[in-house]
Amino acid sequence: MNIEELREYCLQKQGTSEGLPFGEDTLVFKVGGKIFLLTSLVTGNRFNAKCDPERAIELREQHEEIIPGFHMNKKHWNTVFMDGRLTRKQLNELIDHSYDLVLASLPKKLQEEIGN
Repeated sequence: MNIEELREYCLQKQGTSEGLPFGEDTLVFKVGGKIFLLTSLVTGNRFNAKCDPERAIELREQHEEIIPGFHMNKKHWNTVFMDGRLTRKQLNELIDHSYDLVLASLPKKLQEEIGN
């Protein structure tokens, strides 16, 4: 997966917006105003995604491409390298998990407005 494919995949998710709130280098994807994924436009080979804390530990132990979230709360965020041995399906599942966690944290009314 490259950065354009990552962007396309994120934007097809219901209620997703993108922006550059931290400067021109960091592309941020949000649902309901909350971040579910960030990526650097300079490096372009990794992204930060939210993750259930227990699952985050398991994933880090199983895959060298998944490390504690760079510049993020390391309990809840992973940095995922897209240019390693992770399959497209695995990368999509990590993105989906992050999106689902953030969506589930939103007020029910907002979840309904988003359409899920």
